[in-house]
Amino acid sequence: MRSLFWRILASFWLAIALVAGLSIALGHMLNQDAWILSRHPGLSTLAQKWTQVYETQGEDAAQRLLENRKRRYRIDVQVLNESGEPVVHGTFPRRAAAFEARQNDHNDRNLPWRRLTTEYTSPSTGDTYLLIYRIAHPELDAWHRESLLWPLSALGIALVVLTLFSLLVTLSITRPLSRLRGAVHDLGQTTYQQNSLARLANRRDEFGVLANDFNRMGARLQSLIGSQRQLLRDVSHELRSPLARLRIALALAERASPQEREKLWPRLTRECDRLEALISEILVLARVDADNASAEDIDLSALLATLQKEAQFNTVDANVQLQAPSPLQLKGWPTMIERAVDNLLRNAQRFNPAGQPIEMSAWREGEKIVISVRDHGPGVAAEHLSQLGEPFYRAPGQTAAGHGLGLAIARRAAERHGGSLVLANHPEGGFVASLELPLTPKAAGQP
Repeated sequence: MRSLFWRILASFWLAIALVAGLSIALGHMLNQDAWILSRHPGLSTLAQKWTQVYETQGEDAAQRLLENRKRRYRIDVQVLNESGEPVVHGTFPRRAAAFEARQNDHNDRNLPWRRLTTEYTSPSTGDTYLLIYRIAHPELDAWHRESLLWPLSALGIALVVLTLFSLLVTLSITRPLSRLRGAVHDLGQTTYQQNSLARLANRRDEFGVLANDFNRMGARLQSLIGSQRQLLRDVSHELRSPLARLRIALALAERASPQEREKLWPRLTRECDRLEALISEILVLARVDADNASAEDIDLSALLATLQKEAQFNTVDANVQLQAPSPLQLKGWPTMIERAVDNLLRNAQRFNPAGQPIEMSAWREGEKIVISVRDHGPGVAAEHLSQLGEPFYRAPGQTAAGHGLGLAIARRAAERHGGSLVLANHPEGGFVASLELPLTPKAAGQP
């Protein structure tokens, strides 16, 4: 992962390094003597060159070198030996030397030239020479103007580099934030499209992780909004039938005689019971998505054994066979799993023929647990399997059985755990509904 933290840290370190380098360069400039001696073209190699000429060609050649240097750079030079005596005549006039001595006596530093001194030791003879340079201020000022071009150019380049780097870092932060802001706005307007953050989600830094999390959150919210809207439409459609029957029964009761009215009361009671059962199942379906309780450890073997006993107790001729290892545990919401398996058992009991067992089994498969419920009924046509589990959907031939919410509740419970509900016809006959649940629940869409 190319962490955004390291990018920002690197930009600050680059700025610090550039500032430190410029500070060192400016520090050398502040040390004027060393700067002039090392940078001025008339002085930088003069000591070495003069010593070589003096030792190889004699005093006259060394004197001519100094005179040529004076004509070219307007620099006066004196060379003294270790005893303080002149080695050559030099180019500094005697009256100028007398004038400098008088100014020094009066502590007046306003001389028309800049005095610099340096020592040089000959590598061949070991003799040490003291070279005294005097540069006229106009010549020195002209050179200063030229010599400042380099540090100023370096400073300008550093500022340009820092500006560009800061601009890139700023854009790498503000542009993703702008995209996320647009995605939040679209999500608030219910017009969010998951591919709007596709490029941002491919990044390998914190923004890529945030975009992936936001995509999962957006998908989850859109799924909830869509399911709630669909649920409201389906609820309104499903409630019309029992309400219409109740209305008809009440109209008949108003016009009926007392004896006929007594016969209508059981019908009204049945319709009220059906309406109550439908509303209860709708509330259970809504609570599956709205349950925000923390996941807990579940003893699945014990939970399935309890459901087996309850199923056999509720139906006299029910024969529920359970095959599950003990212990079998996972982390999740026990109430949701209980409702889901109970609905699968009720669905199996509704279509299982008399005398045939209902087979319930559970096993661990890798990092997930599979809970399977099989009946020996007629099964479902293959073209309708994909629609089973949708709220209020009932396959042809099953319209009289239930409200079409049992499998929907089981599917929502599985998805709430990050798992799935698999529905299929058994190869040997009957119908198989399997809950595939991870050992630890995951958010919807989480990898």
